[in-house]
Amino acid sequence: MPPERPGAVVRLDAVLVPVLAIATALALGGVILWAAGPRFEGSYLGIGFVAEAYLSLLEGAFGSRAAIVDTTLRTVPYVFSGLAVMLAFRGGLFNIGAEGQLTVGALAAAWAGFSLDLPAIIHLPVVLAAGCLAGAVWGGVAGLLKARTGAHEVITTIMLNYIGGQLASYLLNGPLRDRSPLNVIAQTPKIAEGARLPDLLPGLHAGVLLAGIVAMVTWFIVWKTTTGFELRMVGANADAAAYAGVNVVRRMTWALGVSGLLAGLAGAVQVAGVNYRSTLGFNIGYGFDSIAIALLGRNTVSGVVLSSVLFAALRTGATKLQFRTQVSADIISVIQALVLLLVAAEQIVRWLYRLRAADAVTQAPEDGATAAIPPSPAGGEG
Repeated sequence: MPPERPGAVVRLDAVLVPVLAIATALALGGVILWAAGPRFEGSYLGIGFVAEAYLSLLEGAFGSRAAIVDTTLRTVPYVFSGLAVMLAFRGGLFNIGAEGQLTVGALAAAWAGFSLDLPAIIHLPVVLAAGCLAGAVWGGVAGLLKARTGAHEVITTIMLNYIGGQLASYLLNGPLRDRSPLNVIAQTPKIAEGARLPDLLPGLHAGVLLAGIVAMVTWFIVWKTTTGFELRMVGANADAAAYAGVNVVRRMTWALGVSGLLAGLAGAVQVAGVNYRSTLGFNIGYGFDSIAIALLGRNTVSGVVLSSVLFAALRTGATKLQFRTQVSADIISVIQALVLLLVAAEQIVRWLYRLRAADAVTQAPEDGATAAIPPSPAGGEG
C-alpha cells in the first residue's frame, strides 16, 4: 500500500472543513427558517417550508439567465476585495480596510470618468488606474504605519474606513456632486461613455474577464515569484524573514498597498461597469464580506473565487427567498455570519464531525510557507 501523501492530506483537509462549515451553517439557517415559518403546521412538520425557502434561494441565484447575470456581476467585486484581504493575510496582516479602500477607489474612478476628456481607448484604463492608485495609497498608509511605527493594521484600517466614508460623504455632497437640477441624492455625474467597461453579453460587463485575469496574476505573484515568497516568509515569521535578509518594512508596506490596490480596483470596476457613477453607500458590505470570503477560501486564490460565487449567490437569491416565504432577506446575513463563525472557529466543525486535528501536517512540501494568520490557517496553493 503506497504511503499517504502529506500534500494530498492537506488539500483534502483544506476543502473538507469549509464545505462542512457551509453545510452546518445552512442547516442552522434552516432551523431559523423553520422557526420563522409555519413550524409543525406546515408540510412535513415544517420541513417542506425550509426546503421551499432554499429552493427559492437557489432559483433566485441561478434559475434564469437574468439571475445568473446578476450573480456573476455581484461576484466580480467580491473577487477583487477577497483577493485584497487574502494577499494581506499572506503577509501576516489583517486588512479590515477593504471597505474604505473600495470607497476611495470608486471616488477616484468616478472623478477620472466624468472630469477628464480623453479618447475612449485610454479613458477606461485611466479610470481603472485611478481607482487602483487611490486604493493603493489608502492601504499603503496603513502598511507604512505598521512597518515604521508598529501601529496595528486592524486599528489603522478601521479608522481609515471611517475617514474614507466621511471623505466620500463630503465630496459627494459637495465638490463632486452631480449638479443636475433633477438630482437630489449624493452622487457624482455619470462617467463618459468611453470610460465604461464594454459588455460581453447584454447586462454582463467585461469586468468578469478582468477579475479572472487579476486572480491568475495574483496567484502567480504569491506562489511563483520572489516577491510572493518573501511575502509568505514575512507572514509566517517576520523576525525570521528579517534575519534571512528580507526587507520587512518594504514588504509590509507593499502587501497593504497592493491589497488596497485590489480593493480600489473593485470600486473602479463597479463604477465603470455597473453604476457609471459613485453614489454614497453603494458599496456597503463588499469590503467587510471580503474578510469572510478570504477566510472561507482558506486564503487561496481558488478558494476566494469559489467563496465569492457563494456569497454573491446568497445575496442574489435572498430577494426571491423573501418574496416566496415572507421571511426577511436578512436571514442571509445570519447564514453568512454562521459560515464565518464556523470557519474561524474550525475546531467546532472538527469536534462536530470527529475530524482529526490538522497538526501533524500543516503544508504541502511543494507549496512553501503557509500564512500563519489566526483564526484560519491557510492551506497551500502551489
